[in-house]
Amino acid sequence: MSRYIVIGAGAVGASVAAELHRAGIDTVLVARGAQLAALRESGLTYVRPDGTHQLAIPVTAGPGEVDLTQDDILILATKSTDSAAAVQDWAWRPVKRADGSAGVAATTLPLVTLQNGLETERIALRSFARVHGIVVWIPATFVVPGEVVNHAHPVPAVLWLGRYPSGTDEVSAAIAADLRRGGFTVNEVEDITAHKAAKLIGNLFNSLDALYEPGPLRDAAVDALRDEARAVYAAAGIVPATPNSSGFGVAAIPGRERVGNSTRQSLARAARPETDYLDGEIVLLARLHGAAAPLNEAIQARVHRAVIDGTAAGSLGERDLAATLPTVAAAASLRGDDVIVSTDAVDAASGDDVTVDADVLAAARASVLAGVEEVYRAAVEPDPPVLLDVRWALGDPNGAEHYRAGHLPGAVYVDLDTELAGPHQPGAGRHPLPSIAALQSAARRWGINADSRVVVYDNSGGLAAARAWWLLRWAGVTGVRILDGGLAAWRASGYAEATGSATPRRPGDVVLTAGHLPTLTADEAAALPGAGTLLDARAGERYRGEIEPIDPRAGHIPGAISRPTGGNLQDGVPCFKTADQLRERFAGVTGPVGVYCGSGVTAAHQIAALATLGVDAALYPGSWSAWSSDPDRPVATGEQP
Repeated sequence: MSRYIVIGAGAVGASVAAELHRAGIDTVLVARGAQLAALRESGLTYVRPDGTHQLAIPVTAGPGEVDLTQDDILILATKSTDSAAAVQDWAWRPVKRADGSAGVAATTLPLVTLQNGLETERIALRSFARVHGIVVWIPATFVVPGEVVNHAHPVPAVLWLGRYPSGTDEVSAAIAADLRRGGFTVNEVEDITAHKAAKLIGNLFNSLDALYEPGPLRDAAVDALRDEARAVYAAAGIVPATPNSSGFGVAAIPGRERVGNSTRQSLARAARPETDYLDGEIVLLARLHGAAAPLNEAIQARVHRAVIDGTAAGSLGERDLAATLPTVAAAASLRGDDVIVSTDAVDAASGDDVTVDADVLAAARASVLAGVEEVYRAAVEPDPPVLLDVRWALGDPNGAEHYRAGHLPGAVYVDLDTELAGPHQPGAGRHPLPSIAALQSAARRWGINADSRVVVYDNSGGLAAARAWWLLRWAGVTGVRILDGGLAAWRASGYAEATGSATPRRPGDVVLTAGHLPTLTADEAAALPGAGTLLDARAGERYRGEIEPIDPRAGHIPGAISRPTGGNLQDGVPCFKTADQLRERFAGVTGPVGVYCGSGVTAAHQIAALATLGVDAALYPGSWSAWSSDPDRPVATGEQP
């Protein structure tokens, strides 16, 4: 008969050990610190909906106090943050075999992992030859040393068990049988990684719950974090499972109010939370696979600051959340959710609306657009911004000549066709994205360094300059903005111009990496209308299919909504519309947002306009030029999506 050594005596580990012990299964619980002292002195107080149980489970401080045999099964129940150290503590410990010979745990014993996230199994497999993963759904709480409260009903937890990285075996079946003896609902699965990925989507609630009071903005933030995670999964090729948890619920226990999830409990105990393996896992996947996860990255950083500051669990309000995720706050307002940042206290329980704070929208707009006076003042500073002149218009090949005839002093000319686009490739559209190496070479030639401020402009309301804005941000340059009104606004203010060609003040050394802004493939653009909003930024007559002067077929992507880019500008003035005007223009835009145009140029202007409202939108780089050249892609015509 197997003996289970449960490494980690927190809410999950202690609950598993308690139920195995109650079922008469040989169990040892490994604890540390105040929990170890309490368990040694008084045993485990295990509170369930059926009553309080005082359990004398054998407890130990670590592997030095355990003589391992080949019948042992190690269950790793530490926090993800402690997994690597625990694996090393146990992997190379001696194990006594039945024939009297000695082995080591890593090659002799199975290791079962209970952690959230996707990292612990990989850590374990580096040492242990047999790793089995378990996804745990359990509403257990550990705040007081020596006591664990489990509100699960009617079973103590629902588990999904499988061998890592995939499959099941005789060991899985034996472990599942013992856990069922302990009262757990156990689902044996072939794809444990997919189930871990599904659990992680749910766990993105943890950090928000740990930091913030309940409210409509928190609800919107949860949805936004999960949408971002799904997009990152798609980039990483991860398809999460769809687990069924029917028959499982949470029961109230008189006098034992639930404290919240594990991250909130960690903050309450002043312990280090596992955020780096939850929100941080999404951030890591994004960085590895050329995607972007700014929302999860912001929450990850906010949790760490809360730990440093000693912030009480659940004590922060809507205003702090809006400052942490301003794009979510602005997007919620745009949808009409009555969630816009407020200086007033938010009484979510009473149903009071959250009031609007224009500072959030102003900050979002200022992060995208620069005013003429601001640029003029900055241009004479000791370290002025890099100015890029992106003079381009469809059918006009004379951008360089226009630049030499007059430009902002110090501005460097950027050729859109050759520097902001890559070479033509079949199916990639008329302006495919340049390679990151080519863009980095050009950016250095323009004089961009790691800490450069960059201002881009043109003489067409930003319709071309926005392509440079988007590309540089996509490549990791955060301090780039569009000169609102461009050269026309500069001239209208009476500021001087230079002629000829300028050279950068100093050579650039910026290092670029792709994927800091989201993009869509053709398949993703096709699917987006079912989950969010796909905007067509071309002129209305091209959307409707009445004319098509350039591309192979007329019409639009089925499900796309027409929002011509020209509508982002004020009537008769080449400046972006006001925040209120843009909010009205994009009213009804919901869910994940994607944009395309003819070849991926003016769509960037649409993305910039949305960004001034705090809405993150993805670009379909190939746009209509790529879509319409593929005869297998469907085409819609007329005014309706």
